[in-house]
Amino acid sequence: MNVWQGKFPEKNKKLDGYLATAPVTEFPAQTKNGLKNMVGNVWEWTADWWDINHTPTEKINPTGPPTGTDKVKKGGSYMCTKEFCYRYRCAARSQNTPDSSAGNLGFRCAKDFN
Repeated sequence: MNVWQGKFPEKNKKLDGYLATAPVTEFPAQTKNGLKNMVGNVWEWTADWWDINHTPTEKINPTGPPTGTDKVKKGGSYMCTKEFCYRYRCAARSQNTPDSSAGNLGFRCAKDFN
């Protein structure tokens, strides 16, 4: 997993071999389906609009509201560390405007397995 190792933001010890982003195939799969880089490396855009109001009932693949101003990003990035954002997990979510760009922001390709 590619996350910050060291005191953020002064020193990344690069224990994983990378100062910033790493190739997608660099680390082992993180899921039983063989998915890689679901955690760390870059925050990943999703198709969902951001909403802070969640239903109390469990949902499978909730899509969020039909419109909005911010899109959901998931998974954390190489800049995540316990001292800074501590968000490197699949369920981690944050938001940003769709016209945003950053060196720690990418996208996630997904396919239904129905």
